[in-house]
Amino acid sequence: MSAFKTIDDADVAAKRVLVRVDLNVPMENGVVTDATRIERIVPTIRDLADRGAKVILLAHFGRPKGERKPEDSLKPVVAPLAKALGRPVAFADDCVGEVAAAAIDVLAPGEVLLLENTRYHKGEEKNDPALVAKLAALGDLYVNDAFSAAHRAHASTEGLAHALPAYAGRTMQAELTALGAALGQPKRPVIAIVGGAKVSTKIDLLENLVGKVDILVIGGGMANTFLAAKGVAVGKSLCEHDLAETATRIMAKAATTGCEILLPVDAVVAREFKAGAANETVDVAAVPADAMILDVGPQSVAAVSAAIDRAATLIWNGPLGAFEIQPFDAATVEAARHAAARTTAGALLSVAGGGDTVAALNHAGVAETFTYVSTAGGAFLEWMEGKELPGVAALTR
Repeated sequence: MSAFKTIDDADVAAKRVLVRVDLNVPMENGVVTDATRIERIVPTIRDLADRGAKVILLAHFGRPKGERKPEDSLKPVVAPLAKALGRPVAFADDCVGEVAAAAIDVLAPGEVLLLENTRYHKGEEKNDPALVAKLAALGDLYVNDAFSAAHRAHASTEGLAHALPAYAGRTMQAELTALGAALGQPKRPVIAIVGGAKVSTKIDLLENLVGKVDILVIGGGMANTFLAAKGVAVGKSLCEHDLAETATRIMAKAATTGCEILLPVDAVVAREFKAGAANETVDVAAVPADAMILDVGPQSVAAVSAAIDRAATLIWNGPLGAFEIQPFDAATVEAARHAAARTTAGALLSVAGGGDTVAALNHAGVAETFTYVSTAGGAFLEWMEGKELPGVAALTR
């Protein structure tokens, strides 16, 4: 039995089911530019609707901070959501009160209704019991399918789970199952690849991982800080020299926990940060004073691939280099494709997450091949840091 109830445990026929989803999608001039998050919630909505539930969707958009701002309305999401579902979606101009109640009253079993932005109410982000009560009055059951908002203890993400019988939706269920397999009770050895620009944004993450994984690969600009802490001159590379002591502490902790840290041994350097910039591959001990590290080199990628071959479980957060511009995407692409091949061969459980990570795996053409790719940014990071997520904790049996 799982630690949380899912919609399989719920009798939803003719019930008003409040479903918290993530519709905070990229939008330009009122048009959704990436429907990934919409597509992720389709299985839950279809399942509930097909079983005769009155499906009432709750979501936030942007940061209106309790004010009705037209640019933060969820109305533009209705059409792409209906298209993804293959069925009509009604819309109510508020998420509580008479407007919402009237829209729900005319909803037939199997129909879908999207309520307006929950963050138009100040009580949402304050987890105000009064707003929770107003929301709860609109439904019979509560389903949370928004893992990406689960690190926020808001009225619609945490408060409602205590006010109504609460269940995990399909996306939430898949996320928790994948994350549990990756860090909860993983098949070992476990390798974590952590990249990105700055150590300062991932101190808690690194501190947690060195006590949980067997191999930790550090790439991106973060690796420069660790190299500098070991006395390596990194030229004009992005580097947080003031965090040398933190990097040293993390490496010392890894030594005591038996976690092997892999840092780059060679690097691709350039004098300019632009696509197609003249570049060369050098040993990390020979970075020119006027150059910057923009990617890890082929020897380093080979070492990462060999480490992946030794692992049974992979957790990935952050690129190995400046993957946004060529040719500094080479290491990230090669390592990602190697991990994907191992996954396809059934030799590796691979879980990845974080905005840049998803973009990097899409760029490498392997996002669909990984065991699970989380579209949750902050929630995924806090989970990797070992923190309790309020929206998940509220669903526990």
